[in-house]
Amino acid sequence: MVPINFDNPQNSASPSSKADDPSSASAIALAHISDPHISCMKAITARDLMGKRLLGYLRWKLHRASRHADSVLSALHADLAKTKPDHIAVTGDLTHLSLSAEFEKARQWLQSLGSPTQVTVIPGNHDTYVETDWHQTMAHWTEYMLSDTTREDDPNLENKDRIFPCLRIRNRVAIIGVSTARPCAPHLAVGSIGKRQMHHLEKILSHTARQNYFRVLLIHHPPVSGTVSWRKRLTDAPALQSLLAAYGAELVLHGHAHRSHQGHLKTPSGNVPVIGATSITAVDRRQDRRARYYIYHISPRSGGWNVRLQVRVYAPDKNRFIRENEQQLGNQL
Repeated sequence: MVPINFDNPQNSASPSSKADDPSSASAIALAHISDPHISCMKAITARDLMGKRLLGYLRWKLHRASRHADSVLSALHADLAKTKPDHIAVTGDLTHLSLSAEFEKARQWLQSLGSPTQVTVIPGNHDTYVETDWHQTMAHWTEYMLSDTTREDDPNLENKDRIFPCLRIRNRVAIIGVSTARPCAPHLAVGSIGKRQMHHLEKILSHTARQNYFRVLLIHHPPVSGTVSWRKRLTDAPALQSLLAAYGAELVLHGHAHRSHQGHLKTPSGNVPVIGATSITAVDRRQDRRARYYIYHISPRSGGWNVRLQVRVYAPDKNRFIRENEQQLGNQL
């Protein structure tokens, strides 16, 4: 990897430099998981349920508790031991009410998935349900969110806006994470990237394109307009769409919608697949909302890439994940 210095871009690789041809790389299996909504309802106090958290708590008790089951995570763990992906991406909403106890429990879950070098995490709107103390919340996951070139003891890391966008290189695949997580008003679940992140994301996309990396953009809120309702939208989706139209990406993965979704956005080399994951703990009766995870087998070819997607769905009657389908996403140029 050629490190990118956001503050001094002239010190990073020159615009004309290029990494080796992708055909020299090995294949990689990238698993995508989203929206576990890990809860700790027994640890809640009356003080915790002030403001927006009260609404979230009531929704959980009235609706979501019957649609999500932590037991699915055990089945997921067993299935991952069989499929053995090289890297795992988690696209947000690890917690439900952004309680400190939930962050601690989510950290234990992340550790069961793998080390920070094996797992990349971005936050979702439920992870910033309300304003919280960084040390009691996001600090539990810091090493799972950092760029390869960022030191964990950097004093500027007490804010997710200083961490994202993050960049991790895994065998010629550039995993790029952005944070759309922002506290918002009750009854809203909107997200935004913001101008600062967008500025740095432009540099990352431009740089990794020149280096011929396969670029995977991780984002919680779907960037394709109309995927979710107005109250759950990505507010600066048009700006991100323009950025991708200018610099491209090879794959965009998101969560948030709690249903299977596959769309696309225009890029200089054609349409980039935009794929949304269901909640990994969902035991919903609706087939399109049931727990799934996705394995992208990314392999080089002469002058580009091939991507094969396997979707694994939770089978409640068997309490395990099974292969639902497999498809070729096409040749990535």
